[in-house]
Amino acid sequence: MQQLGELLEIFFLRFVASRILPVSWFRRIDPATIAKAKRRGRLHLQIVSHCWRYAHFLIYQLSSLILHHSAKLDLTVTIYYCPEDESTLRVLRFFGEMKQPGLTWDWRALPKEQLFRRGIGRNLAAKSTTADWVWFTDVDIIFQDKCLDVLADLLQGRDDVLLYPTMTRATKLLPEDDDILSRGRGAPTIISLPLQAFPLHMGPASRATGPHQIMHGDVARECGYCDGSRVFQKPAKHWRKCYEDSAFRWLIGSHGVPIDLPGVCRIRHSAKGRYRQGAFSAVLRASVRKLQDRYM
Repeated sequence: MQQLGELLEIFFLRFVASRILPVSWFRRIDPATIAKAKRRGRLHLQIVSHCWRYAHFLIYQLSSLILHHSAKLDLTVTIYYCPEDESTLRVLRFFGEMKQPGLTWDWRALPKEQLFRRGIGRNLAAKSTTADWVWFTDVDIIFQDKCLDVLADLLQGRDDVLLYPTMTRATKLLPEDDDILSRGRGAPTIISLPLQAFPLHMGPASRATGPHQIMHGDVARECGYCDGSRVFQKPAKHWRKCYEDSAFRWLIGSHGVPIDLPGVCRIRHSAKGRYRQGAFSAVLRASVRKLQDRYM
Protein backbone atom coordinates (compact mmCIF):
# COMPACT_ATOMS: atom_id res chain seq x y z
CA MET A 1 0.00 0.00 0.00
CA GLN A 2 2.86 2.39 0.81
CA GLN A 3 4.42 1.89 -2.64
CA LEU A 4 1.04 2.36 -4.34
CA GLY A 5 0.51 5.62 -2.47
CA GLU A 6 3.95 6.80 -3.56
CA LEU A 7 3.24 5.95 -7.20
CA LEU A 8 -0.06 7.82 -7.05
CA GLU A 9 1.67 10.86 -5.56
CA ILE A 10 4.30 10.82 -8.32
CA PHE A 11 1.58 10.37 -10.97
CA PHE A 12 -0.29 13.33 -9.52
CA LEU A 13 2.77 15.58 -9.67
CA ARG A 14 3.84 14.52 -13.17
CA PHE A 15 0.54 14.36 -14.98
CA VAL A 16 -2.00 16.38 -13.00
CA ALA A 17 -0.40 19.10 -10.87
CA SER A 18 2.21 20.07 -13.47
CA ARG A 19 -0.50 20.58 -16.10
CA ILE A 20 -3.43 22.20 -14.36
CA LEU A 21 -2.31 23.59 -10.99
CA PRO A 22 -0.16 26.67 -10.25
CA VAL A 23 3.46 25.71 -9.69
CA SER A 24 3.60 28.28 -6.88
CA TRP A 25 1.60 25.85 -4.74
CA PHE A 26 4.48 23.37 -4.81
CA ARG A 27 7.62 25.48 -4.40
CA ARG A 28 8.92 27.83 -1.75
CA ILE A 29 10.56 30.37 -4.07
CA ASP A 30 10.14 31.47 -7.67
CA PRO A 31 13.49 31.12 -9.52
CA ALA A 32 12.57 34.17 -11.60
CA THR A 33 12.88 36.34 -8.47
CA ILE A 34 16.42 35.20 -7.65
CA ALA A 35 19.30 37.54 -8.44
CA LYS A 36 21.63 35.46 -10.61
CA ALA A 37 25.21 36.62 -11.02
CA LYS A 38 26.69 36.72 -14.54
CA ARG A 39 30.13 35.60 -13.47
CA ARG A 40 33.18 35.69 -15.70
CA GLY A 41 36.76 34.56 -15.41
CA ARG A 42 37.78 31.37 -13.67
CA LEU A 43 34.50 29.74 -12.69
CA HIS A 44 33.76 27.01 -10.17
CA LEU A 45 31.85 23.96 -11.46
CA GLN A 46 30.49 21.20 -9.24
CA ILE A 47 29.69 17.82 -10.82
CA VAL A 48 27.28 15.68 -8.75
CA SER A 49 26.77 11.92 -9.24
CA HIS A 50 25.27 9.02 -7.29
CA CYS A 51 26.81 5.56 -7.23
CA TRP A 52 25.26 2.32 -6.02
CA ARG A 53 26.79 -0.87 -7.45
CA TYR A 54 28.03 1.08 -10.49
CA ALA A 55 31.71 1.25 -9.58
CA HIS A 56 32.62 -0.16 -13.02
CA PHE A 57 31.11 3.00 -14.55
CA LEU A 58 32.33 5.39 -11.87
CA ILE A 59 35.93 4.42 -12.58
CA TYR A 60 35.54 5.66 -16.16
CA GLN A 61 33.89 8.90 -15.11
CA LEU A 62 36.55 9.76 -12.55
CA SER A 63 39.31 8.72 -14.96
CA SER A 64 37.90 11.09 -17.58
CA LEU A 65 37.95 13.97 -15.10
CA ILE A 66 41.61 13.29 -14.38
CA LEU A 67 42.60 12.80 -18.02
CA HIS A 68 40.56 15.69 -19.44
CA HIS A 69 40.54 18.17 -16.58
CA SER A 70 40.29 21.79 -17.66
CA ALA A 71 42.76 24.41 -16.49
CA LYS A 72 40.08 27.03 -17.17
CA LEU A 73 37.90 26.27 -14.16
CA ASP A 74 37.91 24.96 -10.60
CA LEU A 75 36.16 21.62 -10.38
CA THR A 76 34.53 19.92 -7.40
CA VAL A 77 33.47 16.32 -7.99
CA THR A 78 30.76 15.21 -5.55
CA ILE A 79 29.90 11.51 -5.36
CA TYR A 80 27.11 10.24 -3.13
CA TYR A 81 27.65 6.63 -2.08
CA CYS A 82 26.94 4.10 0.66
CA PRO A 83 29.87 2.49 2.55
CA GLU A 84 28.10 -0.88 2.22
CA ASP A 85 28.96 -0.76 -1.50
CA GLU A 86 32.55 -1.95 -1.14
CA SER A 87 33.45 -1.82 -4.85
CA THR A 88 32.46 1.85 -5.03
CA LEU A 89 34.37 2.56 -1.83
CA ARG A 90 37.54 1.01 -3.33
CA VAL A 91 37.27 3.25 -6.39
CA LEU A 92 36.73 6.37 -4.28
CA ARG A 93 39.71 5.55 -2.06
CA PHE A 94 41.93 5.09 -5.12
CA PHE A 95 40.99 8.39 -6.75
CA GLY A 96 40.88 10.22 -3.45
CA GLU A 97 44.67 9.87 -3.23
CA MET A 98 45.18 11.72 -6.52
CA LYS A 99 45.90 15.42 -6.39
CA GLN A 100 45.51 17.86 -9.25
CA PRO A 101 45.47 21.69 -9.20
CA GLY A 102 41.93 23.04 -9.34
CA LEU A 103 40.33 19.64 -8.69
CA THR A 104 38.60 18.78 -5.41
CA TRP A 105 37.20 15.35 -4.62
CA ASP A 106 34.08 15.41 -2.44
CA TRP A 107 32.88 11.96 -1.32
CA ARG A 108 29.62 12.08 0.63
CA ALA A 109 28.37 8.94 2.39
CA LEU A 110 24.65 8.39 2.81
CA PRO A 111 22.58 5.59 4.30
CA LYS A 112 21.49 3.47 1.37
CA GLU A 113 17.84 4.37 1.99
CA GLN A 114 18.71 8.01 1.24
CA LEU A 115 21.04 7.12 -1.62
CA PHE A 116 18.26 5.16 -3.32
CA ARG A 117 16.26 8.36 -3.82
CA ARG A 118 18.49 10.43 -6.08
CA GLY A 119 16.59 13.62 -5.35
CA ILE A 120 17.80 13.57 -1.74
CA GLY A 121 21.49 13.79 -2.57
CA ARG A 122 20.92 16.26 -5.37
CA ASN A 123 18.96 18.50 -3.04
CA LEU A 124 21.67 18.33 -0.38
CA ALA A 125 24.30 19.23 -2.98
CA ALA A 126 22.24 22.08 -4.43
CA LYS A 127 21.50 23.71 -1.08
CA SER A 128 25.11 23.49 0.13
CA THR A 129 27.01 24.28 -3.08
CA THR A 130 29.51 27.11 -3.25
CA ALA A 131 29.96 26.66 -7.01
CA ASP A 132 28.95 29.02 -9.80
CA TRP A 133 27.32 26.12 -11.69
CA VAL A 134 26.22 22.61 -10.69
CA TRP A 135 26.08 19.75 -13.21
CA PHE A 136 23.77 16.98 -11.99
CA THR A 137 24.79 13.84 -13.84
CA ASP A 138 25.02 10.03 -13.63
CA VAL A 139 28.10 7.85 -13.30
CA ASP A 140 27.73 6.37 -16.81
CA ILE A 141 28.52 9.80 -18.29
CA ILE A 142 32.11 10.34 -19.47
CA PHE A 143 33.71 13.75 -20.07
CA GLN A 144 36.02 13.49 -23.07
CA ASP A 145 38.73 15.81 -24.40
CA LYS A 146 37.79 19.53 -24.62
CA CYS A 147 34.39 19.03 -22.95
CA LEU A 148 35.19 20.99 -19.80
CA ASP A 149 37.37 23.51 -21.67
CA VAL A 150 34.48 24.41 -23.98
CA LEU A 151 32.02 24.44 -21.08
CA ALA A 152 34.23 26.92 -19.19
CA ASP A 153 34.00 29.26 -22.20
CA LEU A 154 30.26 28.77 -22.71
CA LEU A 155 29.43 29.60 -19.08
CA GLN A 156 31.06 33.03 -19.19
CA GLY A 157 28.65 35.83 -18.30
CA ARG A 158 25.51 33.67 -18.32
CA ASP A 159 22.60 33.74 -15.90
CA ASP A 160 20.39 30.99 -17.33
CA VAL A 161 18.57 28.93 -14.71
CA LEU A 162 19.35 25.65 -16.48
CA LEU A 163 21.55 24.53 -19.38
CA TYR A 164 22.02 21.19 -21.12
CA PRO A 165 24.21 19.74 -23.89
CA THR A 166 22.29 19.16 -27.11
CA MET A 167 24.24 16.10 -28.24
CA THR A 168 25.63 13.01 -26.53
CA ARG A 169 27.81 10.30 -27.99
CA ALA A 170 27.18 6.78 -26.73
CA THR A 171 28.35 3.20 -26.87
CA LYS A 172 26.17 0.48 -28.27
CA LEU A 173 24.07 -1.34 -25.70
CA LEU A 174 26.74 -3.34 -23.88
CA PRO A 175 26.17 -6.84 -22.45
CA GLU A 176 27.53 -7.59 -19.01
CA ASP A 177 30.54 -9.48 -20.41
CA ASP A 178 31.65 -6.64 -22.71
CA ASP A 179 35.32 -5.73 -22.43
CA ILE A 180 34.55 -2.15 -21.33
CA LEU A 181 32.47 -3.33 -18.38
CA SER A 182 34.89 -6.12 -17.52
CA ARG A 183 37.85 -3.72 -17.41
CA GLY A 184 35.87 -1.42 -15.13
CA ARG A 185 35.46 -4.27 -12.63
CA GLY A 186 39.19 -4.79 -12.29
CA ALA A 187 41.49 -3.26 -9.71
CA PRO A 188 41.00 0.52 -9.51
CA THR A 189 43.17 2.37 -12.00
CA ILE A 190 42.92 5.22 -14.49
CA ILE A 191 41.29 3.88 -17.67
CA SER A 192 41.05 5.82 -20.90
CA LEU A 193 38.28 5.22 -23.44
CA PRO A 194 38.83 6.59 -26.96
CA LEU A 195 36.14 8.67 -28.58
CA GLN A 196 35.69 5.85 -31.11
CA ALA A 197 34.17 3.75 -28.31
CA PHE A 198 31.13 6.02 -28.50
CA PRO A 199 29.95 5.68 -32.12
CA LEU A 200 26.28 6.57 -31.62
CA HIS A 201 25.07 10.17 -31.68
CA MET A 202 22.16 10.71 -29.28
CA GLY A 203 20.20 13.88 -29.92
CA PRO A 204 19.56 16.65 -30.57
CA ALA A 205 17.89 16.81 -27.18
CA SER A 206 14.84 19.02 -26.72
CA ARG A 207 15.23 19.49 -22.95
CA ALA A 208 17.50 18.86 -20.03
CA THR A 209 17.35 15.27 -18.80
CA GLY A 210 18.54 13.44 -15.69
CA PRO A 211 22.30 13.28 -16.37
CA HIS A 212 22.41 16.56 -18.31
CA GLN A 213 21.22 19.30 -15.97
CA ILE A 214 23.61 22.22 -15.51
CA MET A 215 22.04 24.54 -12.93
CA HIS A 216 23.02 28.08 -12.00
CA GLY A 217 24.59 28.02 -8.55
CA ASP A 218 22.55 30.93 -7.18
CA VAL A 219 19.32 29.15 -8.12
CA ALA A 220 20.59 25.85 -6.72
CA ARG A 221 21.32 27.41 -3.31
CA GLU A 222 17.88 29.04 -3.08
CA CYS A 223 15.65 26.39 -4.65
CA GLY A 224 17.45 23.11 -4.09
CA TYR A 225 16.46 20.09 -6.15
CA CYS A 226 12.76 19.25 -5.70
CA ASP A 227 13.24 20.64 -2.20
CA GLY A 228 9.53 21.07 -1.48
CA SER A 229 8.39 17.73 -2.97
CA ARG A 230 7.91 15.29 -0.12
CA VAL A 231 7.90 12.17 -2.28
CA PHE A 232 11.26 13.02 -3.87
CA GLN A 233 12.90 13.64 -0.48
CA LYS A 234 11.65 10.42 1.07
CA PRO A 235 14.10 7.56 1.77
CA ALA A 236 13.41 4.29 -0.04
CA LYS A 237 14.10 0.60 0.59
CA HIS A 238 15.53 0.05 -2.90
CA TRP A 239 16.69 2.19 -5.83
CA ARG A 240 13.82 4.27 -7.19
CA LYS A 241 13.40 5.16 -10.82
CA CYS A 242 14.30 8.82 -11.24
CA TYR A 243 10.93 10.43 -11.93
CA GLU A 244 12.02 13.60 -10.17
CA ASP A 245 13.72 15.02 -13.28
CA SER A 246 10.51 16.24 -14.91
CA ALA A 247 9.24 17.59 -11.58
CA PHE A 248 12.53 19.46 -11.17
CA ARG A 249 12.15 21.21 -14.53
CA TRP A 250 8.54 22.11 -13.72
CA LEU A 251 9.45 23.52 -10.32
CA ILE A 252 12.26 25.74 -11.62
CA GLY A 253 10.19 26.80 -14.63
CA SER A 254 12.64 25.75 -17.35
CA HIS A 255 13.30 22.84 -19.69
CA GLY A 256 16.82 24.21 -20.06
CA VAL A 257 18.73 26.22 -22.64
CA PRO A 258 20.70 24.07 -25.11
CA ILE A 259 24.45 24.49 -25.49
CA ASP A 260 26.71 22.96 -28.13
CA LEU A 261 29.10 21.00 -25.94
CA PRO A 262 31.47 18.38 -27.40
CA GLY A 263 32.80 15.31 -25.66
CA VAL A 264 29.78 14.33 -23.56
CA CYS A 265 29.64 10.53 -23.79
CA ARG A 266 27.54 7.79 -22.23
CA ILE A 267 28.22 4.11 -21.57
CA ARG A 268 24.99 2.27 -22.41
CA HIS A 269 24.37 -1.07 -20.77
CA SER A 270 21.61 -3.64 -20.76
CA ALA A 271 21.63 -4.70 -17.10
CA LYS A 272 20.89 -2.16 -14.37
CA GLY A 273 22.78 -3.36 -11.31
CA ARG A 274 21.29 -0.78 -8.95
CA TYR A 275 17.77 -2.23 -9.23
CA ARG A 276 16.69 -5.36 -7.36
CA GLN A 277 18.04 -8.33 -9.27
CA GLY A 278 15.37 -10.58 -10.75
CA ALA A 279 12.57 -8.13 -10.06
CA PHE A 280 9.97 -7.97 -12.81
CA SER A 281 10.56 -4.25 -13.31
CA ALA A 282 14.31 -4.82 -13.78
CA VAL A 283 13.73 -7.58 -16.35
CA LEU A 284 11.19 -5.42 -18.17
CA ARG A 285 13.59 -2.44 -18.32
CA ALA A 286 16.35 -4.62 -19.77
CA SER A 287 13.99 -5.98 -22.43
CA VAL A 288 12.83 -2.48 -23.40
CA ARG A 289 16.44 -1.25 -23.72
CA LYS A 290 17.31 -4.15 -26.01
CA LEU A 291 14.31 -3.43 -28.25
CA GLN A 292 15.20 0.26 -28.39
CA ASP A 293 18.77 -0.58 -29.31
CA ARG A 294 17.69 -2.96 -32.06
CA TYR A 295 15.55 -0.35 -33.80
CA MET A 296 17.69 2.77 -33.27
